[in-house]
Amino acid sequence: MSDVRDATRILQAIALRAGLVAGALDIVAAVVINTLRGSTPLRVLQSVASGLLGRPSFDGGWGTGILGLALHFAMMIVIAGIYARFTVRLPWTWRRPLLAGAAYGVVVYAVMNLVVVPLSAFPVRLSYPPDALAIGLAVHIVCIGVPMALIAAGYRSRRAAG
Repeated sequence: MSDVRDATRILQAIALRAGLVAGALDIVAAVVINTLRGSTPLRVLQSVASGLLGRPSFDGGWGTGILGLALHFAMMIVIAGIYARFTVRLPWTWRRPLLAGAAYGVVVYAVMNLVVVPLSAFPVRLSYPPDALAIGLAVHIVCIGVPMALIAAGYRSRRAAG
């Protein structure tokens, strides 16, 4: 029973750490990219909250901005938890974290843009011109998938050594 509890604690630690790291990298990338396109950090955070609240999110000031930030990190922790769970069944991910992370980044991008956002209250219909698609995929690979995989692999190597 102790082994199961230890494994659960490790998966939770991976989910929390990887979710927070990837969440920070991803939201910084989103703010930088969208600010360069003429938006504001507040608007970026409100757009995350709009997945739950719809268009009224953009009238909520910093309250909905903070909600968007909290939702973003909550989603990242869940996404990291899913990755951590997959690594238990797919041990090659521990040995090839860059490949596994890149693949997971692509999967996360696809699921978010083809399933989650369309099913949410997000008020804008998304389009995917080639430059936006390339940037979106790159951010999901570099800021989400690879950091999650490297963190998970780091826990695995520490566990094997200790």
